[in-house]
Amino acid sequence: MEPEIYDRLSALAEPTRVRLLALLEGEELTVGELVRVVQLPQSTVSRHLKQLHARGWIDRRAVGTASFFRMGALDAGALALWRVVRDEVADAYPEDQQRLATVLALRMVDSATFFERVGGGWDALRRQLFGDDCVTAALLALLPPDLVVADLGCGTGEALAWLAPAVGRAIGVDREQAMLDAAADRLAALDNVDLRRGELAALPLADGELGAALTMLVLHHVVELPPVFAEVARALAPGGRWVVLDIDEHDRAEYRQTMGHVHLGFSADTLRALGAAAGLDLVAHRVVPPAPGALGPPPCVAVLQKGRAQGAANR
Repeated sequence: MEPEIYDRLSALAEPTRVRLLALLEGEELTVGELVRVVQLPQSTVSRHLKQLHARGWIDRRAVGTASFFRMGALDAGALALWRVVRDEVADAYPEDQQRLATVLALRMVDSATFFERVGGGWDALRRQLFGDDCVTAALLALLPPDLVVADLGCGTGEALAWLAPAVGRAIGVDREQAMLDAAADRLAALDNVDLRRGELAALPLADGELGAALTMLVLHHVVELPPVFAEVARALAPGGRWVVLDIDEHDRAEYRQTMGHVHLGFSADTLRALGAAAGLDLVAHRVVPPAPGALGPPPCVAVLQKGRAQGAANR
């Protein structure tokens, strides 16, 4: 087996590859940007980049349909050899550095038209770059920082993990101790979370304790809904809101046997009537378009609000 030095010498024996490495040592660049700098055909630049990547000299990072290249983390032998070659040719291609400065300056101009060029592909690109968590965190920052909110039927505390950092106090209520134990482990680092065991029809909450309440995919499992609506209304402060994420009304009767559903979803009229009987006004109702590939009926989000006059009367 031949010593690796021969392969390294071969890689650095080509002037174009040395020019590319000199550029990629200091900047992460696309093929198009490299083409503009070295003034060679794209096919030539791509061929040399492919060879450098295969030999471990550069790293490739894909962003959407674009590829960015940069010198990789070289081992001691490759780095020592590269420094010798780089120092020898440091002044050989001054035009490359001049054109590189122009290319980098053009990035500022490109950013002004970036969204026009990306268009409808921005959502997918943003998700690839940053994920979805940053969007959720930004939306939660709109909540009042002193809000007291309860997740009713909190399960293992997934929603509480999002809510707690954005509000004054977050309360989780669930009837299953195993769920609360799992939630306690998950939320151990948050000091404004209060987990309580209890039933939805007999909430372990004081009158008017909550500024907001949340139930997610819970109500369609509840046999008697009026007591639950009455309890949430009692626990809400005047003007408090209850956000209900559940299933929109549907006709899949088999869900009663296969999924244990008591109710086949909820229409706006049904939620309005249940809320009115408890002193809650339905102030918003929206059917959420199902996600691609989702097998269940579309969900809906409803917001019920406790009237201020009703709250004063209850006191």
